[in-house]
Amino acid sequence: MFGKKAPQADTAGQVSAGPGFLIDVQQISKIYNEGRENEVRALDNVSLAVENGEFLCILGQSGSGKSTLMNILGCLDIPTYGTYHLNGQAVSDMKPSVLSGIRNREIGFIFQGFNLIPALTALENVELPLIYRGMGREERRRLAVDALVSVGLEKRMDHRPGEMSGGQQQRVAIARAVAAKPPIIMADEPTGNLDSASGKEIMEQLKVLNAQGTSVILITHDNHLALMAKRIVTLQDGRIISDEPVREEGGA
Repeated sequence: MFGKKAPQADTAGQVSAGPGFLIDVQQISKIYNEGRENEVRALDNVSLAVENGEFLCILGQSGSGKSTLMNILGCLDIPTYGTYHLNGQAVSDMKPSVLSGIRNREIGFIFQGFNLIPALTALENVELPLIYRGMGREERRRLAVDALVSVGLEKRMDHRPGEMSGGQQQRVAIARAVAAKPPIIMADEPTGNLDSASGKEIMEQLKVLNAQGTSVILITHDNHLALMAKRIVTLQDGRIISDEPVREEGGA
């Protein structure tokens, strides 16, 4: 059985997004050194629509544009051309200070390198972005504890990153990403520094989050890992070359 068919592009190259889409990207390009001899077109006329609750994989090899697309979808960068609506808000031309607020509210990030602060405990690492959100001590402590319990680290809260395995560190990173309950999780090569068993655990955690209603966007070069998602968008040379639902196990 196949999942919902991906939004289709019209003759102008736009995706017919319709109402209710979490992410609506229309004909975005990202160009570095535009007009110069060393011009680089990292993204070239990309359109993409993502519904609430999707588990989407952006798949591509090095240089495909997948990291650039993630940076734009994650409000870490803006496109040179085109439009991006996130939860109905036009974010493609917002000032960095405004983008920062939207990013902190709407998106949780999980990175390949964990990005934990070595001197802080697991609990303190999870609390840190909640401090930036201006939460009071009691509320952020409750949310951080709940997040660590949800990833099975209730006995590791007082451990520092150097006292934990790679898989445990990545689970701390997941807890940090989900503590404030953002509607979107973006996972950039989340198993890249892990052994296969730990990597499988992390992917199962992402599947659980998605089953609970969180939208998950996985960025990877790994074809096998991509199959854990429900939809795969493949990038090559800055363009989307395919956008397909993933066949479910036991499907026809």
